[in-house]
Amino acid sequence: MNRRVWMSVALAGVGAACGGRGSGNGQDVSREPGVLGVSTSVATTRAFPHEVSAIGMVLPRPDRFASLAPPGQTRVARIFVVAGQAVAKGDPLIEFERAPFEAAAQSAAAALANAERAYARAVRLVQAGVLAQKDSGQAAADLAAAQAAAVTARRAQELATLRAPLNGVVTRMSAVLGASVDANQTMVEVADPMALDIVFNVSPAEASRIHRGDTATVTSGEGTSVEALGPGVVTSIGVAVDSASRAVAVRARLTAPTRALRIGESVVGRIVTGVNPRAVVIPVDALVPEGDGYRVFVVDSAGIAHARAVTVGGRTESLAEILSGVATGETVVTTGAYGVQDSARIGGARR
Repeated sequence: MNRRVWMSVALAGVGAACGGRGSGNGQDVSREPGVLGVSTSVATTRAFPHEVSAIGMVLPRPDRFASLAPPGQTRVARIFVVAGQAVAKGDPLIEFERAPFEAAAQSAAAALANAERAYARAVRLVQAGVLAQKDSGQAAADLAAAQAAAVTARRAQELATLRAPLNGVVTRMSAVLGASVDANQTMVEVADPMALDIVFNVSPAEASRIHRGDTATVTSGEGTSVEALGPGVVTSIGVAVDSASRAVAVRARLTAPTRALRIGESVVGRIVTGVNPRAVVIPVDALVPEGDGYRVFVVDSAGIAHARAVTVGGRTESLAEILSGVATGETVVTTGAYGVQDSARIGGARR
C-alpha cells in the first residue's frame, strides 16, 4: 500500500470515529438508541393504606365449641353420630358402659347416708354433753366429703351418655365401638359452623400497630387461584407471645363472607392499620434492591435515567409508598428497571 492510500484510510477512520459526536456546545452527546423494552410510570399523590399481611387459620369461637371426653375408665357401648353430622343441643353422641358409673353412684349414695347418720348422732351427743365439740366438727367434715363424692358420682353417671352441649356439627369422632377409654381421651368435638373466627399470627412489632376494629381483607389460595373471602374486622389482639412460634395471635371475624369457611382452613389477611392521605406512590416494580435499601431510576426530560436512593414506607402487592427520594410528577422506570444502568438513555419506553 503506498503512502497516499494509507493516509486516505487513516483519515477515513478518524472521520468515522468522530462522526458519532458533536461539539456544538462543548459536551459529548450519546448517539446510542437507548435501553429498549422498559416501561415507565409517573409518581402520583394518593391515599395509601398501611397494611400488615399475615397467614391465619379458621378456628371456632371458644364459646361455640365443645370437646367431650368420658367421665372415667370405661368402654364405648354405642355411637350415635359420625363426623360431619349436624346435631342439636341435647342429642346423644356416645354412650359408654354404665355399670361402673352406676355402681360408683350407689356406693357414694350409701356413704352419704352413713355420713348423715353419723353427723346427726354426733350433734345429739354433743348437745347431751357426751362428746366434745371437736368430734361434731369432724363428723361435719366427713359429711361434706361424702356429699361432694355423691355429686361427682351422679355427674359421672349422667355423662355415661355424652350429649351435644350446643347446636352445631360434629367435627371430630374418634370413638371405636367396644374400645377401652379413660377421662384423658377426647372422643368427640362439636362446633357451630356459623361462629368461626380467623386467628392470624403476627410479630410483636406488627401486633403493636394493630388495634381492635381495624379492617381486613381475607383471601384464600395462591397465584392465579386466589379467592376473595370477604372483608373482616379485628376483634382482639393477644397480650402474650406464643412460646413456640414467638408470634402474637390476632383474632378477626368476617363481616360479609363470600362462602362458608371451614375449620382448619388456611387463609391470608391484609389488616389495614392506618392510611396516609397524601402519599407519594409508585409501582412496586420500580424498586431495585441496593444493600439494605432500595433505589429507583428517575427519567429526566431528556430521557436519561438517574439512579436515586429512596426511603420506602408501606408496600402492597402493586404499589409502594415513597417517603423520600421521588417527588410527585417524576417519571420512574418500572418494568425492566433491573437491567438499567445509571445515566442510561431510555429508548422506546412504554407507560
